[in-house]
Amino acid sequence: MRIAAALAGVLLFLGSDMTVQAQAPQAADDSPATFTVVEELDRDAPVRDGVRLKVDIYRPEGEGPFPGLLVQTPYNKTGLGERAKKFASHGYAVVVADSRGRFESGGEWDPFSPLHKTDGYDLVQWLAGQDWCSGKVGAYGRSYMGWAQWWTATQAPPALKAIVPEVAPPDHLRNAPYQNGVLVCWMMDWAGMMSDRLPHSNRPGPYGGFAVEREKEYGQLPYINFDKTRGYAKNDWWRKWIRQNTASGEYWRAISYQTPESYANTQVPSLAATGWFDANFPGSPQNYLGMKKYGRTPAARDARLVIGPWEHAINRQQEAAGVDFGPQAIIDWDGYIVRWFDYHLKGIDNGVLQDPPVHLFVMGRNQWRAADAWPLPETQFTRYYLHSNGKANSSQGDGLLSTKPPQVEPVDHYVYDPLDPTPSAGFENGHIDGPRDIQESARRSDVLVYQTPILTEEVELVGPITARLFAATSAADTDWMVRLSDVQPDGRALFLAEGVMRARHRDPKKHGAFNGDRLSRLEPNQPYEYTIDFWRPTANLFARGHRLRVEISSSYYPYFLRNPNTAEDNIGLATAFQSARQTVYHDEGRASYLLLPVIPTGKAEATSPSPDK
Repeated sequence: MRIAAALAGVLLFLGSDMTVQAQAPQAADDSPATFTVVEELDRDAPVRDGVRLKVDIYRPEGEGPFPGLLVQTPYNKTGLGERAKKFASHGYAVVVADSRGRFESGGEWDPFSPLHKTDGYDLVQWLAGQDWCSGKVGAYGRSYMGWAQWWTATQAPPALKAIVPEVAPPDHLRNAPYQNGVLVCWMMDWAGMMSDRLPHSNRPGPYGGFAVEREKEYGQLPYINFDKTRGYAKNDWWRKWIRQNTASGEYWRAISYQTPESYANTQVPSLAATGWFDANFPGSPQNYLGMKKYGRTPAARDARLVIGPWEHAINRQQEAAGVDFGPQAIIDWDGYIVRWFDYHLKGIDNGVLQDPPVHLFVMGRNQWRAADAWPLPETQFTRYYLHSNGKANSSQGDGLLSTKPPQVEPVDHYVYDPLDPTPSAGFENGHIDGPRDIQESARRSDVLVYQTPILTEEVELVGPITARLFAATSAADTDWMVRLSDVQPDGRALFLAEGVMRARHRDPKKHGAFNGDRLSRLEPNQPYEYTIDFWRPTANLFARGHRLRVEISSSYYPYFLRNPNTAEDNIGLATAFQSARQTVYHDEGRASYLLLPVIPTGKAEATSPSPDK
């Protein structure tokens, strides 16, 4: 067995002098790339309603039979040929299919039609029945193709034996197009690009809108008319997204997969991968935990999770947003996939099941580590409380982050004006692509900033993050956004993770994951408790000389579309903006804090001065 990635050495971007043993996923040479590949392009594959989907086939030359691999994509099957040929050279018959209604495949296109579930089942069984296929099928693919794998797996096609969903998003109202009720801008761009059978663009740049005009167009209300704003053809499914902004509608229920019942129906082991800066991050760990808890068979419960220092385009480069994570950030990921499928589809006893189920990359240490569970078993979830003397506005204010609980403290105020929103960090293709410097936004008075003193001992955080916020607004609705960054000795604040919530989405029993249909009501200036699970956990070593910083604002634009602060049940239909006066509480009876996943490495933080410093 050969180790695929060079892991020697330590290259630390945050300056720690402490190292840990590197434990990255490892490839093997049990199925070397020795096969000549035969291509059969633009074949028809039938599905149960008579529609014929277009597929490209890449299979090893020879009689076989060979295990099959399936990819379902709405992005043009032709673009996935090179990767398919790579897997075919290792002895796999790979079928790449255009999704229903896209490119030359038949049927009508709706990205969240439940027909994608049955199409996946039918494609798996069709592939398994080909003369050159052994009858065992796996699936792989990124982003939407990860969704397609989970949709297919919930239907339990008999020939499906293993899946590799890469950067798969979670269910739709949990992350996209709404993130805890907040519309994300990149879904507007994506919906524009995907509005018809072929990619659509009337703007320069990817996604048909990543140009100077984009931010201006985001600002035009109502959001439901974005297609008119950009000159696209009328998009009926976009209008469904806007009009059904709670989870009670059949549209969202029909395509959901993150329910106990769906996980129980999934019979196959899953190898999931994502990156710390992937906007769709929550899908992978939620699926890992869901299969561990609800999988009915030992194979289904044998889920695996890999998290690297990557954005949505995983394992492409060792540098992100100007930060170099070292050569160990890039691994032989496709080689590890081959090892995974070699075991599950070819029956090669290569020891992959003896690997720890979790592999993750700790930034700052710039090392991989392996674990038996997620979150890590040794995690000490620690409350870091917000403190101030009432003037936490901006990084020049008196906000303090400390493990000491608050006593009597004044509140903090700021004004959220949707016409002058807090600017977000730069991003590419809809995803904040690495630890960008966000110090500029922290200089604004509409951002509350709480930070530790300069650390005299390093602090390592690995795992999920939750914010407990006591807050009030003068408006009928608003958004709360909480960000964590690593403040460098030179003043840069490197973005790590964030959580957001639309105020009226605070009660999951009323609006949440496919179990309710009513938004909460707000009384102006009435404090409420908000529990905000961060969509981006982290794994980061805060070195000595650094600070932990928490920012609170009500906008982060244009990454998140602005809440107009009005009383409409659906912000996508709002036609006007209004300002709001926001209040954040942090006293003994209403202690606001972040619950941070501390890995024991020494003292939790530097000695903290009193809140009335």
